Amino acid sequence: MPKHCASPEGWKLENQNRQHEQTAHTGKHAAHALLDRRLALIMQPAHRALLGEGLSGIERETLRVEGNGALALTPHPRALGSALTNEEITTDYSEALLEFITPPQHDAAEVIARLDEIHQFAYRKLGTELLWSDSMPPALPPEEVIPIADYGTSHIGMLKHVYRRGLALRYGKPMQCIAGIHYNFSLAEPVWELLRESEGAKESARDYQSARYVALIRNFRRYSWLLMYLFGASPVLHAEFLRGREHGLDSFDEGTLGLPYATSLRMSDLGYQNSAQSEVSPCYDCLPSYIDALTQAVSQPHPAYEALGTKRDGEWIQLSTNLLQIENEFYATIRPKRVTYSGERPVQALARRGVQYVEVRCIDIDPFQPTGIDVDTARFIDAFLLFCALEESPSCSSAENLENRDNFAHVVKEGRKPGLVLHRGGEAITLFDWAETLLDRIDRTAAAFDAQRGGAHYAHTMSLQRAKVHDVSLTPSARVMASLEPLRGAKGGAFQAFALEQSKRHAQTLRDRPLDAGVVEHFETLARKSLDTQAELERTQVGDFDAFVAAYRAGTLGTVSV
Repeated sequence: MPKHCASPEGWKLENQNRQHEQTAHTGKHAAHALLDRRLALIMQPAHRALLGEGLSGIERETLRVEGNGALALTPHPRALGSALTNEEITTDYSEALLEFITPPQHDAAEVIARLDEIHQFAYRKLGTELLWSDSMPPALPPEEVIPIADYGTSHIGMLKHVYRRGLALRYGKPMQCIAGIHYNFSLAEPVWELLRESEGAKESARDYQSARYVALIRNFRRYSWLLMYLFGASPVLHAEFLRGREHGLDSFDEGTLGLPYATSLRMSDLGYQNSAQSEVSPCYDCLPSYIDALTQAVSQPHPAYEALGTKRDGEWIQLSTNLLQIENEFYATIRPKRVTYSGERPVQALARRGVQYVEVRCIDIDPFQPTGIDVDTARFIDAFLLFCALEESPSCSSAENLENRDNFAHVVKEGRKPGLVLHRGGEAITLFDWAETLLDRIDRTAAAFDAQRGGAHYAHTMSLQRAKVHDVSLTPSARVMASLEPLRGAKGGAFQAFALEQSKRHAQTLRDRPLDAGVVEHFETLARKSLDTQAELERTQVGDFDAFVAAYRAGTLGTVSV
């Protein structure tokens, strides 16, 4: 166990709970004891309302493209406000890669409704441009033509831009055009305090909450292959995306590459990563060890990046020559998160106040949904994460960590393969059998959400996911492959034709929907205020940019999100 986990009261307690239940019960019910006991406590009449006080939110990325599917080379539309300071409509890595951010909500339906409103407003300001419907980008122009996101002339705007210059050097600009769904999730803090008191944990409330979120992350890493099977939607990509890289993919047609049973090539080794990322291996036994790993990664020089330097001809080309420029460059499938205060780096906020929520980063854009995700997917993610939070979560051995990675890798590349075998605790098990077992457990948390909210919405989403396990043709990746077949040999390739067709269909749907005048005014006010805020930053900044970067590295700036 890492040195910073020397007093693992939470893990001792969890082991004691598990041993007690295994002694008191036999058969399959023993495995559910801890989950059931925690759920029963939360669902008592005096506590049930707490489940409804948790928060979720979505960050949806989507490329702006021209009407013919070509990458938009236009600047970020001014009518959408400042990409630097607008809290709900910004950009990610490329100038063309929009990011829509919903405020935290207490119900998945409210999250999707707000995401829909953001899409509708954006389409009212995009003119003839479209929002690309897929996680993987269309045919891209030469690398030097792909625009890096621009955030203006303020020091903080330049910091964000230089960080992205570094990403272009390290990963290539085409990688900056990949899009996904990031799902943020938290339980109300009184839930954690209720569990802490009931289990007699000796840690502080902050440390117990952090320990339970880290335990959630361990379980997520064990079981997230299920999300790839159920929601993976990138079984193919445009042939030009790889541009001479070795890939091992099959040719579907002249413009389309893929694998016959793939679910999410975006999350495979062909997605957003490089060899340096493999050197960052945080331990998820406790929060301090995770913080130590990222702190080391942003401080450790990397020879290939040192050879490039931080400047070329006097211009900044990356923020540092370290393994990671900043903590957010670590592209994990899930992250522990904490809202930062003035002068804090993300790891400083985690170290000082613990984990506040988790960010799930492995969900593909659903090309069949106008907003890239629907409410049933969001509800399942809620139930899945609640299960991960409350289910027993022992520490992972090196062997189990490798097993988890292998299971995930197998499902993203061949998850629809008949009879696919994964490994659980060193023993072979079919994806079908394991998925059935997991869905049985997740039923418990789905039922808790239904009992708290009323109705049977979560039961409905569980039935939809079970149907995908029993009939692989219902999965998004299989639906994509079926949709490509009649387009085989289309100009530019079947993938390009399919994604463009979906983009046009969604554009029409969103443009046709009525949008309340008050909602329009809300977004227009956000846009105006964000432009004013950026202008004020640029007018009042002092000092030089080199000193600003040094202050950022030292963690002495105001709150910065890059």
